Amino acid sequence: MRPFVFVNIASSIDGKISNEKRIRLRISCDEDLKRVDKLRAESDAIMVGIGTVLADDPRLTVKSEELRARRLAEGKSENPIRVVVDSKCRIPVNARILSDEARTIVAVSKSADKNRIDQISKRAEVVIFGNDKVDLKALMRYLYEIGVQKLMVEGGGTLINSLLREKLVDEIYIYYAPIIIGGEKSPTICNGKSFENPIKLELVSIERLGEGLLMRWIVRYLSE
Repeated sequence: MRPFVFVNIASSIDGKISNEKRIRLRISCDEDLKRVDKLRAESDAIMVGIGTVLADDPRLTVKSEELRARRLAEGKSENPIRVVVDSKCRIPVNARILSDEARTIVAVSKSADKNRIDQISKRAEVVIFGNDKVDLKALMRYLYEIGVQKLMVEGGGTLINSLLREKLVDEIYIYYAPIIIGGEKSPTICNGKSFENPIKLELVSIERLGEGLLMRWIVRYLSE
């Protein structure tokens, strides 16, 4: 068993989520940021890859006081669990995602430096799955066992590629901003190697949001 997994990401029209320098760019509009905050509040956990942590230093907390209060009223913690996929345990000890605002789980592999693991263990829960890279299926089973039924993935493209490759994504939300970023080496929605057989998506909805476009897709794997 595993959680229901959905990806939420903002992109330029040409599919870029940042530029070649991987500088954090404002892609989402105000309306989309409010939608994302609501999705966070409705999730049991939020997952990102180490690349996103190093590039953006996110907090991954619920911004709205009203939404946090609603979670508390429902018997939940104020913020969802934060999960970082970090095979080599490269996360900085001062990363904002390690704040005490929410529970944080850092998933590493057996190839991670033991001293780094000891350091991060003082700030977060460190779990080890896999040899060279994090075993994502094992991580998903663990998250389900600790009560995570709905998992939100906020990037980046490398993690999204890996999750799709392991058939671990159920739905994808993409907000397309009316901008073009360009750049051959700019990170995309789905970085990494191409799939031998393209993954098929089924469009659920499409709507105008601010000046951009929001699309919701169901992932259809070949075995389905």
